[in-house]
Amino acid sequence: MWIQQRISLKPRNRGFHLITREVDDALPQLAELDIGLLHLQLLHTSASLSLNENADPDVRHDMDAFLRDRVPGDLPYFRHTLEGPDDMPAHIAASLFGTQLTIAVSSGRLALGTWQGIWLGEHRDQGGTRQILATLNGE
Repeated sequence: MWIQQRISLKPRNRGFHLITREVDDALPQLAELDIGLLHLQLLHTSASLSLNENADPDVRHDMDAFLRDRVPGDLPYFRHTLEGPDDMPAHIAASLFGTQLTIAVSSGRLALGTWQGIWLGEHRDQGGTRQILATLNGE
């Protein structure tokens, strides 16, 4: 089976957000697979995808605090500033974290570790709706 579809994520504030359930809900075909792969490609340059802690929201808070400290929006050497002071740091964060994930599918479910979840890193203060292109294949 090969399936490809877009998943639309609601707008979120800057920070890291657990989106595992939204991905699961958008892909009921996962349940039909014994073995497979799900590839997620975020179609934006100022947000990111990653796998990380799914239980303690403090981890998402601390990751955002760390990132804001390392890539502040007021660096005097940034040239790309027409879209606001949060735009260039958002591009840097998206490149550091990445915009794609590939996750194994096993027995009709995403094969995530006990404490793993899919994160959307929203790196703009107000990023708007985000689109993910999901490609699922397997048998």
